[in-house]
Amino acid sequence: MSYSRNMDDEYEKFIRRMNPPRVVIDNESCKNATIIQVDSVNRHGILLEVVQVLTDLNFIFTKAYISSDGGWFMDVFNVTDQDGNKITDEEVLDYIQKALGSETSFTASLDSIGVTSSTDHTVIELIGSDRPGLLSELCAVLTHLKCNVLNCEVWTHNTRAASVMQVTDEESGLAVTDPEKLSVIKKMLCNVLKGSCKGNEAKTVVSCGVTHTDRRLHQMMFADRDYERAQESCSESQKPDVKVVNWYDKDYSVVTIRCKDRPKLLFDTICTLTDMEYVVFHGNVDAEGSEAYQEYCIRHTDGFPVNSEAERERVIQCLEAAIERRVSEGLKLELCTTDRVGLLSDVTRIFRENSLTVTRAEVATRGGKAMNTFYVGDASGYPIDPRIIDSIRKEIGQTILKVKGNPPDLSQNPQESPNRFLFGGLFKSKSFCNFGIVKSYS
Repeated sequence: MSYSRNMDDEYEKFIRRMNPPRVVIDNESCKNATIIQVDSVNRHGILLEVVQVLTDLNFIFTKAYISSDGGWFMDVFNVTDQDGNKITDEEVLDYIQKALGSETSFTASLDSIGVTSSTDHTVIELIGSDRPGLLSELCAVLTHLKCNVLNCEVWTHNTRAASVMQVTDEESGLAVTDPEKLSVIKKMLCNVLKGSCKGNEAKTVVSCGVTHTDRRLHQMMFADRDYERAQESCSESQKPDVKVVNWYDKDYSVVTIRCKDRPKLLFDTICTLTDMEYVVFHGNVDAEGSEAYQEYCIRHTDGFPVNSEAERERVIQCLEAAIERRVSEGLKLELCTTDRVGLLSDVTRIFRENSLTVTRAEVATRGGKAMNTFYVGDASGYPIDPRIIDSIRKEIGQTILKVKGNPPDLSQNPQESPNRFLFGGLFKSKSFCNFGIVKSYS
């Protein structure tokens, strides 16, 4: 049997070598978008891997056609850049060809998809109950321990908060490798996370790689079962419409999704289906307007469609949660300045002191510059007082912190639950149990 399996593996590799992935990029056929077609030998997970490559380039998907029934995989994507323009940068087009078009690079991509290795940062994963000032306290601890936050992604959903941080040692500028310091980081973050609740102990893991940040956040919140909590996490206008029905003639389950379109929506749904071990055999995506429509014919990896009401409800709940996690209701603030140790701690402290709650945050450092995005609302759930934003901008710097979007429109957002806080500073909750994971790449 072992010999047979080895022969099957070698045969699959041979077929892939004889039929390398083919990528066709067409800027002529469509007036408003670049068409990218990928043909390859089929295997489970390949759809997510292709979508992830294109999503990480910050492409916007306006249409997609998916077919992977049988031994062959074919995808067609209509994409634009963030401004709605075709992709014409030759370096970007060349990268797409290299990332998806050759057998060696594509196979390597398949083997390591979502994994980045680094020798110069430590990754900290945190998940638990959201509460006032939590991230501010965590950042203060890291600053006290002379750690600098280079990159950070924060999501909140259904009273839960998850974050993946990349930090460096202040003195060396590299990953934290001292076992004693790692132990102190774990202990102090654990104390902040646990508060007065006796929950799961923090864990420390040393590894040479970390899962792709967005995929990891989905996996963390999925494992935390955030999709089961009954609290509404977004308004009716933002709530996705997800349906699952069985197509008995073809032995498929058909998933349909209608919701407001936004960046990375396709990745979020495909990521969730893949991590739930469902295979997309056919799919159609239309997101040319403000609303997105997605339709997938799926089966579980065991070959069966959804075969119970409980399973159907679970698929619906998990897809709804995956879409809602990245929904950002609130005022968008962008911060751009020279990076320094303690910057994120100072900014989050100012937010907390001004009673602002942040539902999502993206923190990045590029070329010594901190480029951070925060989505904020009033901690009490009422419209934000413009005077508070003016005061914060004066304290941080009006050229450093800028307001994006239309504040009057955003002030009409529905009230958030007082439990759904990350940065808010007026309330104190004691019902939270959390765990943290520290990964050091050395």
